[in-house]
Amino acid sequence: MFTLDAIRTQMEVQLNEDKNLHVVEVNADTLDEALADAAVQLDTKVTNIEYEVLERGSNGFLGISKKPWTIRAFPNAVAIAQKKKRESSSVTVEEALVEEEKIIDQDGIFYVRHFNSQICLKVVLPVGNGKPVVYGDVMAQLKRSDTLDIEEDSVKEFVKKGTENTYEPVGTYEHNKAGDALLAIDVSKDEMRAMLTAAAPMMGGADISAEQIRHALDVQNVVAGIEDDKINAFVDNPVYDVPYEVAAAVLPVDGRDAYIAYEFETDRSKLKAKEAANGQVDFKELNLIQNVIEGQKLAEKIPAEKGKGGKTLSGRYLDAKDGKDINMPLGKNVKVDADGCTILAAVNGQVLLVGDKINVEPILEVEGVNIKTGNITFLGTVVVKGNVDDGFDVKASGNIEIYGTVGKSHLEADGDIIVSQGVFGRGEGIITSGKSLWAKFIQATKVEVGEYIIVSDSIMNSEVVAMKRIILQGKKAQITGGHLFATEEIAAKNIGSPGGGAETVLKVGFDPKATQRLTELQAMQGMLMKELEEVELDISTLENQKKIRKSLPREKEESLKTKKERRQKITMDSEEMSNEIEKIQDRLRELKVVGKVKCAGTVYSGVKVYVREVLDDVRSDVRAVTFYYEDGFVRRGKYEEPQVEDIKSPDGYSSN
Repeated sequence: MFTLDAIRTQMEVQLNEDKNLHVVEVNADTLDEALADAAVQLDTKVTNIEYEVLERGSNGFLGISKKPWTIRAFPNAVAIAQKKKRESSSVTVEEALVEEEKIIDQDGIFYVRHFNSQICLKVVLPVGNGKPVVYGDVMAQLKRSDTLDIEEDSVKEFVKKGTENTYEPVGTYEHNKAGDALLAIDVSKDEMRAMLTAAAPMMGGADISAEQIRHALDVQNVVAGIEDDKINAFVDNPVYDVPYEVAAAVLPVDGRDAYIAYEFETDRSKLKAKEAANGQVDFKELNLIQNVIEGQKLAEKIPAEKGKGGKTLSGRYLDAKDGKDINMPLGKNVKVDADGCTILAAVNGQVLLVGDKINVEPILEVEGVNIKTGNITFLGTVVVKGNVDDGFDVKASGNIEIYGTVGKSHLEADGDIIVSQGVFGRGEGIITSGKSLWAKFIQATKVEVGEYIIVSDSIMNSEVVAMKRIILQGKKAQITGGHLFATEEIAAKNIGSPGGGAETVLKVGFDPKATQRLTELQAMQGMLMKELEEVELDISTLENQKKIRKSLPREKEESLKTKKERRQKITMDSEEMSNEIEKIQDRLRELKVVGKVKCAGTVYSGVKVYVREVLDDVRSDVRAVTFYYEDGFVRRGKYEEPQVEDIKSPDGYSSN
């Protein structure tokens, strides 16, 4: 049986696969800007994005009639694989960072600078297998003609351990202020950039320190955007007589517009047929339908971001635009979750993007089921306006309605199945319904339904099971060949065929599923009772030992406790089985009255009729008869009209 639980399980598996795919639509003035925005939304690189141009942009004429670019972007296979790898990784954050960080060998380096009257040293230790700083090289730079003294012990210590990215005094020199390096700060009129221009020091003059640069910026009223890394880099490697940026305004960042992250494929052209493990495509499994279950997440609105304001060098605020909000794309049969941003399916069905609205359709309509549609699997009702061709399947959690004919196909529904014309099973067709089947005729088909089978023309050479009734009502209403079973009754105009022919067997008045379940329950209960006797004996033995010895060893005490728990469980299970057995027996007793075969016309010789498993082998034609059970025999009485009052016809269908 094609159950909703089975579909739900399939959908959960599919959902886990689909979570790797997100699609976003982006508007921007240029294609590059659109791709950059999509990369941010999809949390990947631009190079890992595939996209489709929905609307080509235009610069217009002199800025008039300018049109933005609109694209639909999604991550490519590389990005999806990377995401899967990240999600499946079991390493900790710290381990992941260590793993990602590539150790690059780097030699140690040192800088000698003269600040005021002090000689200062900065030592950066090597990385990896890099070469260390050589003490002799440092001393060679420290000893100049204007050097007064050097603290050699300090130099050795710093060369060995480094200076932690600071300049440390290691000596003095003969300072000539007239030879100091000169600096000037130029702030642009728009207060967006501050440039440092420096002149190199002469022998005996001091170098420019980071403190001097910051002081000069302060004098120029630069309070924001000071770039410490660039200042420190200048001190380490001065650039003279060339403007050098040391401060830049903090630029405003406009907020990202709100967008919709879809949890399904919005471009139906990208839905592809299923591939086998060997790469062969199964064109019967086209996967054109995106099934969803009630409560399933369909999309999420990612709210607009607020803009982040900037500052000029003097601290003047620079405005930023907030991202634009968008409406929720709510169509039919969808709802918004409590968070106000998540769109959920309100019913089972097919999810579609119609225009810019998300819809869930609980009814799927197709012109026919064939090579164009492939097999149909749908969480709802399927309406086929034409035929179901040979070899194609239709499965639905609701009803299946077919206006044409059905070939050697497989139909499976939790609800009713209605075939307006008929079924040509050709010995391979299978129909399974959780409720009832309505058809004009059934030929060479295996049928099993949970309630009624209603046919207007004929049932021929078919294996048919109905858990309630099989009713044929129409001008022909003929049963010819095959095996038919109904729990309550079978009714037709004519049964069998003149001169015999194919074997025709009809069975009524018992429920094989209930009978089988009853047998299973009785066997299981018998095994439980046998086990209960053994458990009771063990408990009695242990309790007697406890009375005699006043106590039991720990192991036996635990065993006594376990066996008492098992006794309680057996008793509860047996009680539940007894209740189910009683219900089944009541059901089987009811069938003693209702098991009947009714024929308004002729039952031809050769037909076999079983009522409550008692056979009436029809050896000569009999007319207008009802077969029923009484006193251990199958009796024949006057024809009785079939019970149809409680059978509700599907809308638009008549058995006449």
